[in-house]
Amino acid sequence: MLSKPLILILCTGNSCRSHLAEGILRAAAGDLIDVASAGSKPAGYVHPLSISVMQEIGIDLSGHHSKHMEEFLNHPVDTVITVCGHADQACPIFPGQVHRYHWGFDDPAHATGSAEEILGAFRRTRDQIKLVFEAYAAGIKQGISLPSRKS
Repeated sequence: MLSKPLILILCTGNSCRSHLAEGILRAAAGDLIDVASAGSKPAGYVHPLSISVMQEIGIDLSGHHSKHMEEFLNHPVDTVITVCGHADQACPIFPGQVHRYHWGFDDPAHATGSAEEILGAFRRTRDQIKLVFEAYAAGIKQGISLPSRKS
């Protein structure tokens, strides 16, 4: 029996960027893969503005929660994608890991300014992540990126 490859998206806090990427990749790739996100030092929550800006594009993150990457050390992870430099440096090798990518994005949680400027930072990061992860999903759909996994 074939199981879907697991793609794990890592960030330090697992509160913003990794959840944006998880939601976008899951929506773009459909049922071809399993997608999860985690952090090296989880914040313990998903940032409310991450949830809001994803609702704007029809993706619901309200059921997401912050997880530690160690929760996945006993899972066969096919691909690890880090979306911040700290997670890239702290990233262990996962069992079964075949691919590893680092695609860094600015952390909107550190944005300053008015409420509208901060919301704008979340939207910019979301849109940048959307471009990259939708392109990655297109490669998956064409069979370019992932081997089948036996279970």
